[in-house]
Amino acid sequence: MYCPFCGHVETKVNDSRLAAEGRQIRRRRECLACGERFTTFETAELVMPLVVKSDDSREPFDEQKLRTGLLKALEKRPVPQDAVEESISRIGHKLRSLGEREVPSRHLGELVMEELRHLDEVAYVRFASVYRSFQDVEAFRDEVEKLRQRGSLDPLAGQLSLLTAEAAAALPPISGKGRGRGK
Repeated sequence: MYCPFCGHVETKVNDSRLAAEGRQIRRRRECLACGERFTTFETAELVMPLVVKSDDSREPFDEQKLRTGLLKALEKRPVPQDAVEESISRIGHKLRSLGEREVPSRHLGELVMEELRHLDEVAYVRFASVYRSFQDVEAFRDEVEKLRQRGSLDPLAGQLSLLTAEAAAALPPISGKGRGRGK
């Protein structure tokens, strides 16, 4: 790597460590000619597919556009920002793992709907209403019915148990009375 101070070709790496939650490598370098120190960051260059719109136009995948769409659907919903970022990361990973140079916008929309269905049902229906261009209340009702049939409207659906099945079976049943300590 060239020294940014004197332009010398040779530098040595004094320290390397992970940065940006493991997505980058931070390297502390020193120029062998002038002795100046500087930091570089190394990241993997991942090629995302082009998104093929319904009118056959193509545009590069835009993570910010994806984030904006998710946040719009999740507006005023109790979903942590970390969960949104994880969903964006999963969608990006699924797109990269397809190994395709182009992906239909329809497929991307389905990936977004799948993530929203797990994050928040209200946001899912909001997004679906725009994405699928619901024309009337019946279309809304049909989508909510599909959610019910999948069982995802169960408030505990998708939550992990804190206990193993054996440990939960060994606990005494909970009665409606005396849930406090020692009662």
